[in-house]
Amino acid sequence: MPRRAGRALTPLLWLGPSLALISVVVLWPVIEMVRTSLQDITSSGVTVGYRGIGNYRDLFDEDDLIPVVLRTLLWVGGIVIVTMALSLALGQLLNARFPGRRAVRWAVVVPWAASVLMTALIWKWMLDNYSGFVNRVLLDLHLIDKPVNWLAHPTQAMLWMMWVAVFVSLPFTSFVILAGLQTIPSDVYEAARVDGAGAFRTYFGITLPLLRPAILIASIINVINVFNSFPIIWAMTGGGPGHDTDTTTTFMYKLAFYDQNVGESGAMAVVNFVLILVMVLMYLRAARWREEVR
Repeated sequence: MPRRAGRALTPLLWLGPSLALISVVVLWPVIEMVRTSLQDITSSGVTVGYRGIGNYRDLFDEDDLIPVVLRTLLWVGGIVIVTMALSLALGQLLNARFPGRRAVRWAVVVPWAASVLMTALIWKWMLDNYSGFVNRVLLDLHLIDKPVNWLAHPTQAMLWMMWVAVFVSLPFTSFVILAGLQTIPSDVYEAARVDGAGAFRTYFGITLPLLRPAILIASIINVINVFNSFPIIWAMTGGGPGHDTDTTTTFMYKLAFYDQNVGESGAMAVVNFVLILVMVLMYLRAARWREEVR
């Protein structure tokens, strides 16, 4: 009996460190986040009582909440879709054999390896309405008549920030796609050529279905990273003017440090957590549904 119990407990010796790490790094912060969202906390961080759902009530009474949430969904959806589309093409290019392929691969890694904050600040300088590179080129090409303050207009600012987010996200997703392409056996393509399949049919009938695991991983990680993206927006516009370029992440920061409302910011953090969980589960469900249809 003791020997049988020992065998039953053996897996815990291997799983124990991982479970402890997950508990400290994931579960405990989530519990603290939920607890904070239910407390009445002063601007100095002192807990003075229990508010229950009062912080959530105040959050949902915010006039800017719905526009910020909708903007966040547009931000995540637009960036992930464009990034994945470009990554599929770039992954194919990096997988091809051509002179200087290694140098090109290293060059593609640079935007991902560099600091996101530094990249955002460089693009902010490039978009400056007086000394920026973008305005100078467009003026020289006579595409605009006078310098444009790109980041002063919410729609233009969001489009430029989405481009920067795509620029930063592209290397990682491209290399995930590249790794997926390199796991596809060459025998499969040879068999397709023997059967007379053209390039179009081979890509959509063989390459894309076999890339599904890589696409799934790249998409989920990209959704999480883009949703939580803070440096790009904060460095380029600070979420302004007002809340016109805020996402839920920068909005949460402003609630805590501008409005000095820590409890409401905690409630926003919980809403953020639920939103990203729902988006990931919806994506996984859609991917599973497509597999069942096949």
